[in-house]
Amino acid sequence: MTGIILCGGQSSRMGTDKGLLHYEAKTWAQTALEKMNVLNIPVKISVNLQQQPEYEKVFAPQMLIADDASLDLKGPLLGVLSAHLQNSAEDLFILACDMPLMEPGLLKELFALYQQSKKYEVFIYTNNKEPEPLCGIYTSQALKKIVTMLRQDKLVRHSMKFVLSQLVVCEIALQENQKTAFRNFNAHAELNGL
Repeated sequence: MTGIILCGGQSSRMGTDKGLLHYEAKTWAQTALEKMNVLNIPVKISVNLQQQPEYEKVFAPQMLIADDASLDLKGPLLGVLSAHLQNSAEDLFILACDMPLMEPGLLKELFALYQQSKKYEVFIYTNNKEPEPLCGIYTSQALKKIVTMLRQDKLVRHSMKFVLSQLVVCEIALQENQKTAFRNFNAHAELNGL
């Protein structure tokens, strides 16, 4: 398994690259990487091509996975499938960089569930019955299925929620006291909560 920190978004509402924003003296991407390191798995940073030079100032170039130009996609799915195509045998543990309050214990819980059960293709949390797709484990089998659908023009929507509807998903309902960890920050006005 490989961990993937998703940083490749356009950050249009924030107006600046979210992965390079600072939280407690580290970039959000570094914070996410540290949280993922509790799992003792290799971790890479997913970026778009325009971001790559800036991220190379913070991370070793071999840690970066740039979006695959052959994929006609936008949004998080582009980062996820680009990472999959770079190493299609690996299951991927996805974490978006814009959840700086994520608790490492929640990552461990999901990882433990994945290790115990092989009957699911995806492992995610749900928040009030809604999926949290940007902190989850996606098996290589699941991602191969989505790439095939994309190439056959059968992926009618490119949202992560639609992708989940096509797969066998193990869902863990978040407890009320865990929901803060999934708060994502999209605009400067929201940063007051940090």
